Amino acid sequence: MTNIRDLAHEANVSVTTVSRVLNDHPYVAKEKRRAVKAAIEKLGYIRNQTAVHLSIGQTKTIGVMLPFVDHPYHAAILQGIAKSAFEKTYRFLTWQTNYVEEHERTVLRALAQREVDGLIIVSHSLPTADILSYEQYGPIVFCELHEAVSAVYINHYSAFRKGLMELQRLGHTNIGICLGRSDSTNSLARKQAYHDFVEQASNDWVYEQTLTIEDGARVAARWLKQKQRPSAILTASDHVAAGLILELRKQGYRIPEDLSVIGFDGSDLAEVLSMTTISIPYDVIGQQAFSLVTRQDAATVRQIEIPSTLISGLTAQNVHPVH
Repeated sequence: MTNIRDLAHEANVSVTTVSRVLNDHPYVAKEKRRAVKAAIEKLGYIRNQTAVHLSIGQTKTIGVMLPFVDHPYHAAILQGIAKSAFEKTYRFLTWQTNYVEEHERTVLRALAQREVDGLIIVSHSLPTADILSYEQYGPIVFCELHEAVSAVYINHYSAFRKGLMELQRLGHTNIGICLGRSDSTNSLARKQAYHDFVEQASNDWVYEQTLTIEDGARVAARWLKQKQRPSAILTASDHVAAGLILELRKQGYRIPEDLSVIGFDGSDLAEVLSMTTISIPYDVIGQQAFSLVTRQDAATVRQIEIPSTLISGLTAQNVHPVH
């Protein structure tokens, strides 16, 4: 394998000169720079990036831990990270964990073994304290709010409150909600908003473990079987809302006449279905998370709140009697 000594011999220059050319040092004579580049091309030299990373103490690679790469929420954040990484000539490694704790520990060990310079945690199942015990090996940034850790986050309490207030403005008092994982930080904040702002809040109208279109259809089936039904449902994602809407329409029900529905994400699906939704700029979350994990003072805790916006559509209107 060709090394820099071979290049120096071929170009008739010193090893130091070759090193300066490889590192784009400005103070190298033009003729020597041309000679080194010609030697590189002739000998087919390929730089050992691992050795470079060891010499400079960084890999220029960021790790991303997320449960699913195909979920729209996670994919949009990942797209924001990818955009920033490309612009800053960084690489990123993505680990899909499926919320399996041992898989998450594998990601943390990669940080400890210096395979990446830092980690962005999109979502996790491990206790936060377990994750933070690895901060000694590199910066860790969360995409959800935790106390005293660097994070880029949505205030899910206030975001859900916007949806609940909109439904109340439309005259609804019997309101249900859909949540993802029941014990996640985001779900706990959403549930707290529900009980704080909805006087007729009922646990029978809290539909948990809803993440997909299929889950939305399952919520519709449960709603149809209930003797006492909410007249409106605020969901945890546009995909859940879409599944709910499409299944009820299939059963002959009208949206919003029989049930008002608000989504959450502001995805393309919401636009296609003219859905009322809470819009979240997830790509901005990814971009800001990348900025935090790669900044010079990454050890300093910073928290950035990303605002949400209510987008009015045709799936939530004034209250109507439920049949």
